[in-house]
Amino acid sequence: MTVRKAVIPAAGFGTRFLPATKALAKEMIPVVDKPGIQYAVEEAARAGIDDILVVTSRGKGAIGDHFDPHSELEQLLEAAGKTEELEAVRHITSLAKLHYVHQKKASGLGHAVLEAKEHVGSEPFIVMLPDEIVPEPSDQEVPLIPRLIELFKETDASVVAVRRVPREDVPKYGVIAHEEIQGDHTRVTRLVEKPSVDEAPSELSLPGRYLFKPEIFDAIERTKPGVGGEVQVTDSIDLLARESDVLAYIHEGPIFDYGKKVEFLKTTIRLALRRKDLAKPLREFLAEIDLDS
Repeated sequence: MTVRKAVIPAAGFGTRFLPATKALAKEMIPVVDKPGIQYAVEEAARAGIDDILVVTSRGKGAIGDHFDPHSELEQLLEAAGKTEELEAVRHITSLAKLHYVHQKKASGLGHAVLEAKEHVGSEPFIVMLPDEIVPEPSDQEVPLIPRLIELFKETDASVVAVRRVPREDVPKYGVIAHEEIQGDHTRVTRLVEKPSVDEAPSELSLPGRYLFKPEIFDAIERTKPGVGGEVQVTDSIDLLARESDVLAYIHEGPIFDYGKKVEFLKTTIRLALRRKDLAKPLREFLAEIDLDS
């Protein structure tokens, strides 16, 4: 079955970035020269996903504005001969067909995914957390979403992406217990949300890329509120893994987090260094910085 739909949860308040996020959706904060959510939409489009549902909340109207056509701006750029800028603006609106659903109450990531049930219907779908940026892969890097789709087609199972993290960092993440690793994937046996270092079943954590069969909705509906009184999608995946096959794809390529201030700064630098137009002058600047000043 073709995977053609994706869901991007974007309903959070972004409190880590206050006061900027009082009036600006966190997903619209520029990372280099694009809002964070645009990286997720571009990643989906590269994988052939042409139907994207964004789960939003109050104050997120700028997300829709960003991906909608802006005829006045296009006319201004065209008249000014700013071809490169015009192409960039038109590129945004041609990536995919975007739809929006409003999450009236912040009740956890699981609840946000459940908001997509009517739109998704009986199809498999991708969930992408926009806090995590998966850059366009180099020739040596494996594209993440296409590999999730390959494994789904081979096994007819839901597939979650995981990556290895240092043992001391496992309390920050949802971590899987798993069977023997087969190449680049394994079967998930259970999932633990933010375990202690001693209790963590592995160092394989969830970076926020999932391919779900529609059965995830039933699992979410049966999931009791967890951390913070919210419905956690990790608890739903754990329930699903106990009842049916859930695979984990071990992604070795780069995944950049911008959900916290320091990580946001690191991600901005790392993405800029992957850009041909920015890498050289940025490297020169970084070499000149006096870290003690």
